[in-house]
Amino acid sequence: MARAQGAGEVVKTSGEPSYLALLHSGELKQRAEAAYELLHACNLCGHECRIDRYERVGVCRTGVRAAVASYHPHLGEEDPLRGWRGSGTIFFSWCNLSCQFCQNYDISQLGQGHEVEPEDLAVMMLALQDQGCHNINLVSPTHVVAPILASLLIAAQSGLRLPLVWNTGGYDSLAALKLLDGVVDIYMPDMKYADAENARKYSKVERYPEVNQAAVKEMHRQVGDLVMDENGIAQRGLLVRHLVLPKGLAGTPEITRFLAEKISRDTYINVMDQYRPCYKARELPPLNRRTSRAEFNQALEQAREAGLHRFDKHVPGMLRIVGI
Repeated sequence: MARAQGAGEVVKTSGEPSYLALLHSGELKQRAEAAYELLHACNLCGHECRIDRYERVGVCRTGVRAAVASYHPHLGEEDPLRGWRGSGTIFFSWCNLSCQFCQNYDISQLGQGHEVEPEDLAVMMLALQDQGCHNINLVSPTHVVAPILASLLIAAQSGLRLPLVWNTGGYDSLAALKLLDGVVDIYMPDMKYADAENARKYSKVERYPEVNQAAVKEMHRQVGDLVMDENGIAQRGLLVRHLVLPKGLAGTPEITRFLAEKISRDTYINVMDQYRPCYKARELPPLNRRTSRAEFNQALEQAREAGLHRFDKHVPGMLRIVGI
């Protein structure tokens, strides 16, 4: 499969998602079993809480079963994902982050949704494929790796043939990513912070930049730069989201330099301008106000100065649901 070197470049792709090779070899079943085994001392995210999730919930407030808030074709995602038929999103309840400004806090922090079995998840994936979606977009999936792999096995055996998108807050462990190597086609991590103290204060996580950067390196090693088909629809690769926060709290210069120098200057990035105070943000100045137009424009310029050039073509101010 060729890799794109510039935005909008037309490339030829195999048209077959990565996980089918693992299905045919029997490796996909083994990965699912290995993921469930890790739940006995969970290390699937940066917390590495080592809690036996068969006995009690982890830091992510989740046990063995996944909970789902909703699933539907989504036309508000990045251009290469939504296309004209939508991205097939499945929104998982709870999260391994505790962002105090989360726009979807009812799902991520309050746990809106209901528990499902892997068979139910497989039905959702196949239904989204039947509706014509371009991909299966797993939103906040890190804490439910095991049921996702089990459901993917069932869905692939039943005819699922869409690329898999891992839409994550970027606090994924290398142990989790090892299980996903050859499974995920498109990684879409957030890069939320360049500063560990800001991550601790605003998302209640330790070592976020260290964990996040190691995860993004591994994601890129697995899938490379974002590749699109002749219609501009993403088939494989890395797509990074970076939400601009007030007063430069996200650390845009450091993050974009990391991407350009340590990952690839051809990294496809969505520099997002839709921050608004939600959840507990009004109690945490300067997060108690929206990002200004000047702050967003400065962040875009910083990304360009770092050497990045593949930006999502979005309309400034348009609201999108941010990966939680």
